[in-house]
Amino acid sequence: MYKIIVTGCAGFIGSHLTEELLKKGHQVTGIDNFDPFYDPEIKRSNLSGFINHPSFSFFETDLTDEEATDKIFSKGADIVIHLAGKAGVRPSIQDPQSYIENNITTTRVILSAMEKYHIKKMAFASSSSVYGNNSQTPWHEKLNVDNPISPYAFSKKSCELLNHTWHHLYNLDVINMRFFTVYGPRQRPDLAIHKFTKMMFEGTPLTLFGDGSTSRDYTFISDTVSGICSAADYLMTNNNVFETINLGNNHPISLNNLVEKITEATGTQPKIERFPMQPGDVDITYADISKAQKLLGYQPQVKLEDGLKAFVDWYKIDR
Repeated sequence: MYKIIVTGCAGFIGSHLTEELLKKGHQVTGIDNFDPFYDPEIKRSNLSGFINHPSFSFFETDLTDEEATDKIFSKGADIVIHLAGKAGVRPSIQDPQSYIENNITTTRVILSAMEKYHIKKMAFASSSSVYGNNSQTPWHEKLNVDNPISPYAFSKKSCELLNHTWHHLYNLDVINMRFFTVYGPRQRPDLAIHKFTKMMFEGTPLTLFGDGSTSRDYTFISDTVSGICSAADYLMTNNNVFETINLGNNHPISLNNLVEKITEATGTQPKIERFPMQPGDVDITYADISKAQKLLGYQPQVKLEDGLKAFVDWYKIDR
């Protein structure tokens, strides 16, 4: 069993991952700053199921604070799973500096602390956004990602480059995990599936941007968590590692089709209002997962219809 630092442990993905790691018997140190990007009480609720677990310790810390971060990392760890960061494509256009600070600076602070305290392994949460509007689909990891179209995407690409620099200079082992539209219970309230479900139950017209043909590769939370755990296991059993992998579902669906499937899952009939495409949005996300399958044995299990049912069931209870 390993001693693991999970940054962003109170978030949607971080809380599910932490629960799974504790179930597996690992010792977890969780870090979160309860960033007000969405209601911090949601994140505190995410922690409630394991905050008192005997193998879990929690630090409310801003990872841009180098001294505070050093104190946590000085206690040592076998591996860092770095999920913390500021999310959201559209908000990053309004406030790019905060994405530089909370994504790029935070990652640099963590890498420096790892080097200082001889922590050699990191699994990093990157994003499918780094691919930009690449027309060559499905997206594989060798595609050029030098053309981000939002500050969020730029910040994630920058973090991947930082990770390579520390791998080269200090022999840190790193896997950059590019997530593809993760959904499921506890999903952030600003994301489409959560937002549309809420609007449908409340009878509020859905606001759709574009003609509905844009597509996303929706990945259920348990599949993403499985991929993260496999990446961590790979890092712990191999040396001299620097890899980038897609953790997606390999089955994109259009926005119009998504709305139809949420309509079925909720048993509602929504009204729809359409608006022009938003700056920074991409036409499609589509993961080639062959590398993750070969390297990690990664294989998504949850069909969209089943995942949406699980989300709607959770939503009904949670509200």
